[in-house]
Amino acid sequence: MKNDEAQKTQLADCIRMLEQSNIIDYNGHASIRLSDEHMFINIGSCERSRLTSADICTIDFEGNVINGNGAPPLEFHLHAGIYKARTDIRAIVHAHPKWSTFLTMVGENYQPVYAQGTLLYPVPVLDSPNSINNPEMAKLLAETLGDRPAAMMKSHGAVTCGINIVEAFVLANYLEENAYRQYRALQIGKPYIFSEEEILACKKKLWAKNLFNRTWNHFHSKLSPDRAKK
Repeated sequence: MKNDEAQKTQLADCIRMLEQSNIIDYNGHASIRLSDEHMFINIGSCERSRLTSADICTIDFEGNVINGNGAPPLEFHLHAGIYKARTDIRAIVHAHPKWSTFLTMVGENYQPVYAQGTLLYPVPVLDSPNSINNPEMAKLLAETLGDRPAAMMKSHGAVTCGINIVEAFVLANYLEENAYRQYRALQIGKPYIFSEEEILACKKKLWAKNLFNRTWNHFHSKLSPDRAKK
């Protein structure tokens, strides 16, 4: 039970940090896999900016609430579908971030223009703006994602996955920061795109637990003091 509460608090902090970073707004959700049948996920009606562990519910992969103070988001299918397809995934973030969504709106491919952004490249795109609120759409997204750590959805948003919620959170930030730099550079001219050799070197150097933790801690320190201590 103590470990469950710690995971709920970590998940709530993740969503609050994403909201502070303008990656999640009044929508968006994140989850942690508990088993092959259950997950923690934020309730759909919660205020993302004021989320606490009390806003995290336990559901099965069919969306039935096992424990919690509310129902899951309508797009819980997104999480269930990926968990069913990817046994290596333990945490998922889904948001509607501005800059990466701009790229999909105009058919501009995500390009590695930022060192940390190389960790996600290439990023496949689901060719549909539809909500992932049923098993059929969830299956399409999981197939689009394949074995990648992230995918984008045309004119909709993005999803990142990880072996834990720290990894999924950090990758969501790297994805959006790379998209922001790519978008801004395109207003001036043609951005520099990392070469295959540079991408491999970045992945070897930057895909590291200590660096993921450092990025997490950077954002976590910005939470209000009473929450950051927990």
